[in-house]
Amino acid sequence: MAFGINRAELNAWKEAVSRGETAFLTHYWHDPRFPDFRTVTKVGNSDFERLVAWCVSNGLNPKYIHNRSPFPHFDLMGWKQREILLKEKLFDQIERFRLNGE
Repeated sequence: MAFGINRAELNAWKEAVSRGETAFLTHYWHDPRFPDFRTVTKVGNSDFERLVAWCVSNGLNPKYIHNRSPFPHFDLMGWKQREILLKEKLFDQIERFRLNGE
């Protein structure tokens, strides 16, 4: 279940993904399977091959892509989430969701 984002943010992510852009959406999240994580960043791209290439270039296994049409995405959590948000210069998401490693 997602928390901490609004409909406009979700729709902007969906629109970018639909255009074949690699888009990032971070939100608060609760899943009993992952009790140590309180946020997730969804990295989406409707061009599946681009998303696979993005995963590979970032050292991520593309077998974990959620290939759900029309919004295929990879879920980032933990230290790799922060590392990629820093690499992508998405400082607003790091700050907003308190992922600064403190």
